[in-house]
Amino acid sequence: MTDERRKWHERLQVTLWTLIVPPTVWAVHFLFSYLWAAVSCAKAGFFAEFPTLFVIGTVLALMAIALSGWIAHRQTRQRGDPPPHEQGTDIDRLRFLAKSTLLLAGLSFVGVLFTALPVVFIGDCR
Repeated sequence: MTDERRKWHERLQVTLWTLIVPPTVWAVHFLFSYLWAAVSCAKAGFFAEFPTLFVIGTVLALMAIALSGWIAHRQTRQRGDPPPHEQGTDIDRLRFLAKSTLLLAGLSFVGVLFTALPVVFIGDCR
């Protein structure tokens, strides 16, 4: 199939840079969460009744991680030799990086959810 006819997620090149996207989004969300809590407690003394900015940030982080995981999932399903992938070919490298990205995306998704849980259960700044 030519490059023009392939879908956009098949044209993406999986590298070590794409591998760090999910944990980076998780780390940025973690920093955002603590900064949001610090500013909320310093300005108002309590969390907002419905923290719109925090919810938007959390949803965006989850969507970015889910998109990264979906792309990685699609790339793990590329045609090639059956497992084990030990020949070191380009398709084996792609599958390894895609599988690693998929696992990191799952861990990062759960990490973002656990980072958001204190806002749900803790209503004050004590």
